[in-house]
Amino acid sequence: MAGASPVLEDGSLLSRLDQRLLRLERVFALLSGLAIFSLMFMAVWSVVGRKFFNAPLPGYVDWIEMAMPFIAFLGIAYVQRDGTHIRMDLVIGRLGGRALWLAELVSVLLILVLILALIWGSWAHFDRSFDFGSKWWSRDSSIDIGLPIWPAKLVVPVAFSVLVARLLIQVWGYGRALVLGLASPVAVPLIRSVEETARAEAELLDGHD
Repeated sequence: MAGASPVLEDGSLLSRLDQRLLRLERVFALLSGLAIFSLMFMAVWSVVGRKFFNAPLPGYVDWIEMAMPFIAFLGIAYVQRDGTHIRMDLVIGRLGGRALWLAELVSVLLILVLILALIWGSWAHFDRSFDFGSKWWSRDSSIDIGLPIWPAKLVVPVAFSVLVARLLIQVWGYGRALVLGLASPVAVPLIRSVEETARAEAELLDGHD
């Protein structure tokens, strides 16, 4: 991928839906960042406690396992919106016009089918873990300090459901661009060349001086 991709906006219904979903995606991305920060804090706590007080953080590995789904999945729709997932632009980057929008549309549809299957499987995985009649509503728990596992399992289908909403918006955007032959459609990431990426980064750095 050449770099961060711009997403155009206008006053259309598609663009308004894109902006509303973006608010939720930013919240999820923030929660993912807070999970990363919490792991850093717990690592310092554990190391300092072990070094100076002979009392490391109890269940440190359990907390890491609990935080991993939040880190790995909550930001996935946000980066899909901006096109900042790792992707191969060697072929798609050479396309233009309707051929480009068709290739993007097909790839998004394939992703959508895969994510729908993953939602089905991950929800079943959560359902096996959750039980109102059990302690902490959980049929299973972590090995060391007994943390309930279901919150970490629930975050996967929830994050994927937000991703499905994002993919549906992109299907609409790419389909609209394909049918109408648009040069710069809204609500979808547009591929930047290396030169355009360098220019945008230079302008961003100039703005912080």
